[in-house]
Amino acid sequence: MKIYVDTADIEEIKTAFAWGIVDGVTTNPSLIKKAVKKYKKGLKEYIKEILKIAGKTPVSLEIISVKEKEMYEQAVTLYEMFSTKENNIVIKIPINIAEDKEDTTHYDALKVINKLAKKKIPVNCTLIMTPEQSLLAAKAGASYVSPFAGRIDDDLRKRAGREFEKTDYHEADGIMIEDVLVHDKGIVSGVDLVEQTQHMLRTYKYNTQVIAASVRNARQVRELALIGADIATIPFSVLNEMIHHHKTFEGLKAFTNDIVPEYEKLFE
Repeated sequence: MKIYVDTADIEEIKTAFAWGIVDGVTTNPSLIKKAVKKYKKGLKEYIKEILKIAGKTPVSLEIISVKEKEMYEQAVTLYEMFSTKENNIVIKIPINIAEDKEDTTHYDALKVINKLAKKKIPVNCTLIMTPEQSLLAAKAGASYVSPFAGRIDDDLRKRAGREFEKTDYHEADGIMIEDVLVHDKGIVSGVDLVEQTQHMLRTYKYNTQVIAASVRNARQVRELALIGADIATIPFSVLNEMIHHHKTFEGLKAFTNDIVPEYEKLFE
């Protein structure tokens, strides 16, 4: 499974790439706004700095409009502004820009994705909450789909009346209440959402890659890897969590205490 770091913080990106385990970067307007404010740099220069660190690995940049014509124009602008032979720009577009069932713009984002695909501009279709949304995005030509595992977990726990912190683990096989499985149209967890999406797109041999998004903790990363997710985009804090275990600390302390002077001399 590839790992993308989900941040726009320059120092976090530098650190994660220095570890040698990162295959790409995902950002969004909220993350960029927070980072630019922190480092007090011009937006264009700041994005270019992210791209310099990321090199040829994919970097997702998101449009801000929710109108079809402007979405397309913004996507092309972003791509042409930042895409070079050294950089791999991917445009993030939400699956559905409608605000309610009466809205007439439900399929406008798909039309934009299709136009961009024909122009060979890679798209990361975001805010995916169901496998069928992923299917539509893949058919429209999206290079990536991003099912939001953590947000689905949040919704299911709310339905079940549970109190929780967003970073809490939510069981991949779902919540049982009085022998009834809590679900959202057959989806019982965020991991289940990603697994069903993977299975559907692989069954029909779409080239679209699945990015497991909205990842909340290390155990969720493990389960996403076990189901064969193509990619997980992971916050820096969760990357840090993945390497920790109290027995590792304990073991290292024991090894260090057992070093004898004769062994130390081998390295002199």
